[in-house]
Amino acid sequence: MSVSELSVSTQNYLKVIWGLSEWSDEPVTATDIAQKSGLKVSSVSDAVRKLTAQGLVSHARYGSVELTELGRKYALDMVRRHRLLETFLVQVLDYDWDQVHDEAENLEHAMSDFMVERLDKFLGHPTRDPHGDPIPGADGALAVPDAVLLSSVEPGTRVIVERINDEDPALLQYLSAHGVIPGVGLMVADQEPFSDAVQVALEHGSGKLALGRRAAEALHVSQA
Repeated sequence: MSVSELSVSTQNYLKVIWGLSEWSDEPVTATDIAQKSGLKVSSVSDAVRKLTAQGLVSHARYGSVELTELGRKYALDMVRRHRLLETFLVQVLDYDWDQVHDEAENLEHAMSDFMVERLDKFLGHPTRDPHGDPIPGADGALAVPDAVLLSSVEPGTRVIVERINDEDPALLQYLSAHGVIPGVGLMVADQEPFSDAVQVALEHGSGKLALGRRAAEALHVSQA
């Protein structure tokens, strides 16, 4: 069965569950899913029971929620659609990278499998979306960069920005305005006393940029 045959609600739940575990090793709970999706915990709990009955997730009572092999396949199909759409909107239709997340959320449910593959071919089979997130292949293969949160990097370390969380358009606008985009090199400077800000210097810029905790935890970087 194609992921297109699942309900929009089921597609969204699977993508949310996968997304919560993409960059975290923490177990995913019904509360996490509710916070991420803006739904009531009771509604999520009912949905999880239905997904479990469909063989798409496994869920121990009061425990974590995990995708089954089939559920993970469908989730990656949805992620593939979303990230290909974001790439298309930026590269072809000249959207800004802070505009594409919500647009892709709406469009991804209307795509046929045939359209997904044609879009992938048209774009030249991209492996990363505009925010640096890996795009799953048609076979579900995912090339995940060896990256950590910028907030965890020691001062004096040179890093490359690998990906930036795309959920906050205002943050994306701010980072873009300061040249902080995937592929850019940064030098992590000493932190100011009594400050939560992470001080960085762009390799090809001048001066330092102070990134608050929320910004620093939106960036994944690799050591250069």
